[in-house]
Amino acid sequence: MELLLDRERFVATMQAQAEIGATENGGLHRLALSDADKRVRDWFAAQLDAAGLSTRVDAFGNMFGRREGTRDVAPVLVGSHLDSQPYGGIYDGALGVVAALELVRELDARGIGTERPIEIVNWTNEEGSRFQPTLQGSGVWAGVHDIDAEYARTDDDGTTVEDELERIGYKGSTPAEPGEAYDSYLELHVEQGPSLEATGADVGVVTGIVGLRWGAITFRGEANHSGATPMHHRKDALVAAADVITQVRRLPSTLGERTVATVGALDVSPNSINVVPGTATFTYGVRDPSGDVLDDAVDRIHAATEAAATQEGVDWEIDERATATPVSFPDRCVDSVERAAADLGYDAVRLPSGGVHDATNVHRVCDAGMVFAVSEGGKSHSEAEYTSWDDCHRAANTLATAALDLAGVASD
Repeated sequence: MELLLDRERFVATMQAQAEIGATENGGLHRLALSDADKRVRDWFAAQLDAAGLSTRVDAFGNMFGRREGTRDVAPVLVGSHLDSQPYGGIYDGALGVVAALELVRELDARGIGTERPIEIVNWTNEEGSRFQPTLQGSGVWAGVHDIDAEYARTDDDGTTVEDELERIGYKGSTPAEPGEAYDSYLELHVEQGPSLEATGADVGVVTGIVGLRWGAITFRGEANHSGATPMHHRKDALVAAADVITQVRRLPSTLGERTVATVGALDVSPNSINVVPGTATFTYGVRDPSGDVLDDAVDRIHAATEAAATQEGVDWEIDERATATPVSFPDRCVDSVERAAADLGYDAVRLPSGGVHDATNVHRVCDAGMVFAVSEGGKSHSEAEYTSWDDCHRAANTLATAALDLAGVASD
């Protein structure tokens, strides 16, 4: 059964969430567990209540709204996240939460019951920007992470996750774990890359998600006078870091066809024009559909780090911050999304996800699948992120139709 969402209401809901944490350049600055995150959570909770859903917040702040089915069977879970990157876009994550909300609103408006219950979810700290690792809330819920260890994670100011959950009032009372078996999970997301747009298709049918390795490398040398210290006496931490950073950039060309690698943050101390850098810390991130390729990449980064430290006479350490195993979605969910697009008359293409998403963790609990909306220019994690309302609506309709297929239309 095809399910077309009310376009005007859908766009209005997207615009309403985008006002919370809005930036001057049309983006979002809504970091996990910040004041802006609290405001959007309060807004989302009000939407769940208005839709007549039974709601709960678990001990890690994951928010759920449930629409009951006609049978006592495992529910279908649909959703994404409402936190953003620093000065990110208005679609990343939020599109999936809004589409899930509009799904249950449309079912109510049409008087359509489902055999399976449908739950919609907002996961805590998907982005991993303020607190690491990424996919934190879904990871705790799915048993990938220990909740006490994740409570103790700190941001750059030393504030813990647990303290912030309590401060904003979203350390819930229910256990952060599945309270029952789940049938399936669907997630809608903007692609965040240029591949879907390049095909000319309307929507993407996601076949799986790449794995990743995140880490931070610190070199410790000796801060000294930049003029009076002879070159052969220097222990320059930044030179060692620069050598490894360059090698990380060149790493993908020596590995898989879909390997990508990034150094996204660099901190130098004392960070003065007149001082030889004593300490340099930088992050690295590597992604690939193959776990073996990722292991090889990290081994090479470790070897390059040791070699650079030896060359410059500095000490080094590596903090491995996050690991996500590559995921292949089951045919059942992939086929459901593909059928939904076909039934709606949309041109769809199968493709893997180059970004990691909460489905990476949720697939450990139940079958999972994803829908992609076109990212114009492939831009994301920036204020320049853009997906037209038509593309958003098509992808949301695909998600809704696939979710209804999995949940089953209740007989009269």
